[in-house]
Amino acid sequence: MPHPEIALSAAVFPDDGADALVIAVTDLAEGRDALGDHADLLPALEAIGFTGAKNAFARVYAPETASLPVAVVGLGKRPDARAVRDAVGTAVRSLTGFDTVAVTVLADVDDAWRAAAEGAALGGYAFSSYKTDAQEKAAKRRRASRVVVHAPSSVDDAELAAVRAGAEAVALVKDLVSTPAEWQSPAQLAETALERTRDLPIEARVWDEKALEEEGFGGIVGVGKGSDRPPRLVRLDYVPEGAQRHVALVGKGITFDTGGLSLKPAASMVGMQEDMTGAAEVLAVVRAAAQLALPVRVTGWLCIADNMPSGRATRPGDVLVMADGTTVEVTNTDAEGRLVLADGLVAASRDRPDVIVDVATLTGAIVVALGTRYTGVMGDDEAVGAFLRAADRTGELAWSLPLPEYIAEELDSRVADLRNANVGSRAAGSLFAGLFLQRFVGRRGDGEDAPRIPWVHLDIAGSAMSSGSAYGYTDKGPTGATVRALIDFVAAGGETR
Repeated sequence: MPHPEIALSAAVFPDDGADALVIAVTDLAEGRDALGDHADLLPALEAIGFTGAKNAFARVYAPETASLPVAVVGLGKRPDARAVRDAVGTAVRSLTGFDTVAVTVLADVDDAWRAAAEGAALGGYAFSSYKTDAQEKAAKRRRASRVVVHAPSSVDDAELAAVRAGAEAVALVKDLVSTPAEWQSPAQLAETALERTRDLPIEARVWDEKALEEEGFGGIVGVGKGSDRPPRLVRLDYVPEGAQRHVALVGKGITFDTGGLSLKPAASMVGMQEDMTGAAEVLAVVRAAAQLALPVRVTGWLCIADNMPSGRATRPGDVLVMADGTTVEVTNTDAEGRLVLADGLVAASRDRPDVIVDVATLTGAIVVALGTRYTGVMGDDEAVGAFLRAADRTGELAWSLPLPEYIAEELDSRVADLRNANVGSRAAGSLFAGLFLQRFVGRRGDGEDAPRIPWVHLDIAGSAMSSGSAYGYTDKGPTGATVRALIDFVAAGGETR
């Protein structure tokens, strides 16, 4: 299991089989009052200079408090659920060598148990490394395989199941993104989607390269034709009985991105197996919806291709015909994600869902704009607002960006309906990409006067990977950013009001 098993206990200091205890405490400026009934901890904390600063972590000798080895982690001043989630994630990620860890939060925070359980499940994730000495190192640095969290006895099984499903979804994304492209072709990723949904009430369909060509998916075909590993399109449909809402998810699944004939520099190509993160997230969210039996129809579209240079590859200047008949001049073959997503958005629109969300590691420009922890969010105001509320509830960082009409003029091509990139300009690259995608979102009804389907675009090019140091519950590497927010958004039925 890539993340620890989570259990709950009504005991303040759970000791049912635990090997170590984690205690999360607030800022200790108030002394004994900050610890309430557990003020006997204070001398031990003062002895090591522990102040309860946010995410500060230390081992402490406290035999008067517990018979187990004890670690403490700081929540800072006036903690909320996000602080608890981060702190417990830090502790479980940092405290190694124990099979079962018990967690107690000494702070007055609503649903602190849930935030602690989420932090433990996320922070305890570990990828099975390809290193030859991985087993020996894992034995020395192993994270807990089981975490027992103090919680009220009133917590029901459904609440805990939601925590577990979210953690499993994030772990699935991290596992897939960490898999080298050598072992994850478009066909293999499509097969993984089938395998991981086979035992759930999810109907699946896969388009191979022949079906894609026959049905006019020119974006996916155009991006994938330079590779010896042909493209795929996967549709996953979870349709619970009596569903009143329908959410469609579209994910970018570039299993490796060289940039095509617009070849990336060597350093920029390292790690480009992560370019399928959006498709992995769509798979994980559809699975979670089915596991939790959410009363919402969820349709996932995984748009999968290798972007490789060869004698067959799409050239700058070529014109592709997309699934809705729109012609696109390819001015930059490294702006390929929007081409496969365009086909996916057209396909998703044909079902006329209540809302469409696409998710993609789309533009380097979003990293320049927002850094590596915030997800860029674009689209229709009400739908964007609904997603931002979901992100706030789950503690994920997201920021709304505009789609200005004046930039839309730059989409015009001399030879086709649109061009896929504004070559030679460094201005507003993320917004240009969002405006391009907007053109492929369909309408709720027939006719040009029918309103467009509400739509949200998530650019996770910065937030999908943590290339620096680990922080909170996030390790270095894939983050699974927006997965839990998307599950929350779907659980709310994708409501846009």
